[in-house]
Amino acid sequence: MRHYEIVVMVHPDQSEQVPAMIERYKNMIQTDGGKVHRLEDWGRRQLAYPIAKAHKAHYVLMNVECSDKALAELENAFRFNDAVIRKLVVRKDDAVTAQSPLFKNPEDEKPKGEYRARNEAPASDEAADASAEAAGA
Repeated sequence: MRHYEIVVMVHPDQSEQVPAMIERYKNMIQTDGGKVHRLEDWGRRQLAYPIAKAHKAHYVLMNVECSDKALAELENAFRFNDAVIRKLVVRKDDAVTAQSPLFKNPEDEKPKGEYRARNEAPASDEAADASAEAAGA
């Protein structure tokens, strides 16, 4: 079995159906004896240019290990699913399990106010240090 990295872009109007689609694709891979090493739902993202009159798309990344038969079945499912506007399948040498840099984990996100408070506090200390140096010179 070979390792593949698959990125699927789903039309934004069909975003609610993405979890069911992911489950269906995982079952296709696993029924043939394959494994899903990494699965990331990147959510809606802005497109660089409009595709099928859509300016955004729902992205899904999968790193899988499967047979050629399962991959052909998966690509066929992508082709006949109207919600899938683009797909990319790349063969990899090894299984990739590390989290991708584009994946945003909800637990890692900080509240917006915390960022502002954290960045404003050192600025006031620097201003106080600068005024103290000016007074001392």
